[in-house]
Formats: sequence, C-alpha cells, structure tokens
Amino acid sequence: MSENIKRILDANEEYSKEYNKKAIPGIKPARRLAILTCMDTRIDPLRFAGLKKGDAHIIRNAGGRASDDAIRSLVLSSRLLGTNEWLVVHHTDCGQENFSNEEVCKLMRDTSDSGEGDFINWLTISDRTQSVKDDVRRIRNHPLVPGDVTIYGFLFEVETGRLKEIISE
Repeated sequence: MSENIKRILDANEEYSKEYNKKAIPGIKPARRLAILTCMDTRIDPLRFAGLKKGDAHIIRNAGGRASDDAIRSLVLSSRLLGTNEWLVVHHTDCGQENFSNEEVCKLMRDTSDSGEGDFINWLTISDRTQSVKDDVRRIRNHPLVPGDVTIYGFLFEVETGRLKEIISE
C-alpha cells in the first residue's frame, strides 16, 4: 500500500472517531441547489458559495463541463432529490484550455495501446466565457431537464476567488 493511501486511512480513522451519524444532513440538499464545476484542486465550491455540508449537490469533472454524465447527475439531483437551481461554474487558468480535443486524442494514442481516446469528446475549452454559455444552453435544452430548474453560469477567478456571472442568451 502506498504512503499516500496509508495517510488517507489514518486520517479516516481519526475522522470516524468524530463522525456523528445524527448530525448527517438528509439526502436532499437543504438549499435545493446543485453546482457543476471543475475538479481543479484550487476550487472549493462549498466555500466560494458560502455553503455547508448538506446544502448542495456538487458535481465535478475536468473543466466543469456539461458532459452526458454531469447532466445525468443534475437530472437525478432535480427529479429525485428536489434541486431547482443549478450553477455551472468554469474557472480561469483551467487545464482544459491548454489543449485541443485533437491534441488530447493524439496524446491518448501516443501514450496507450488503444485508439479508444479518439471516440471521446474531451470537452476542451478554447473560449472560457463561451464554454460556460454553451454548457448552460446544452443543459437548459436537454429533454430530461425539468423546465422549472433555473440554471446560472459563472466563471470562478482563481486569482481572486470571485465569481463572475456569465449571462447566456
């Protein structure tokens, strides 16, 4: 077992000693909110939004993009667990801006024994503002997204910690 995993298990042991099952929030988000954002370690969605555990569903992936799986999670969040406001939050200095889809496909071909990377849309970002607009539009127009869900787009500035609203058409 790696040293990293040992440290995680040690930390989990300490966490479990303080774990209070009675203090666990319910399965439904208290603020009826879901946030789709990037997996970047510099982003702490609960903190930047002034939330606490149990307030919102947090869905994360590379770039905070509206992938099929992200939409699946958002739809379940709403239809089964009652969220009615969704935030799509991309950010400055995102790794997804550093490559094109074609470059990632080539990288996958060059570093694996498989050509399967050619069949994945890596959802890279060439224009961060436009990517927020595109993702909000894609989610809003998805046939499984309930019409009563309000969807907002934001750009998180990693340099300042501020959210900037991106208005979509």
